[in-house]
Amino acid sequence: MKLTAFTDYSLRVLIYLAAQPGRRATNAQVAAAVDISEHHLVKVVHFLGKAGWLSNVRGKGGGFELARPADRINIADVIRDAEGGGLLAECFGQDGGDCAISAVCKLRGVLAHAQAPFDAVLARYTLVAVVRNREQLAAVLVVPQGSALPVGRGCA
Repeated sequence: MKLTAFTDYSLRVLIYLAAQPGRRATNAQVAAAVDISEHHLVKVVHFLGKAGWLSNVRGKGGGFELARPADRINIADVIRDAEGGGLLAECFGQDGGDCAISAVCKLRGVLAHAQAPFDAVLARYTLVAVVRNREQLAAVLVVPQGSALPVGRGCA
């Protein structure tokens, strides 16, 4: 399975914020730190705010922060939200989608069998589990309060 870039960016934003709990960030800070264009980041942050993962504050002194503690942000839930609940394959759709062989194809069962443990593993992890190495993440991502923009690169 390959996650979309949108999901990757969503996870990068959450990791950035979880690496520095209690601190609000701006689009410019996060974009520079995790190597995402600000144009794409605006869409990601808006989505994460609407989905309840971020608390977004507009205006002077604004920015965004985690809307709940990192130990209450489940990785599987974030991925499910960011991926839009999309189907693994067209044949997973109602009535087999437009696939000509869906009525007799056994691939659907194989894919479902593979998807279940993948989802189960992700469901066991919260955001706090993926930022246990906060000091290492901070060296790459986090800028001290009042400093210039970070120059590190990130990857979820």
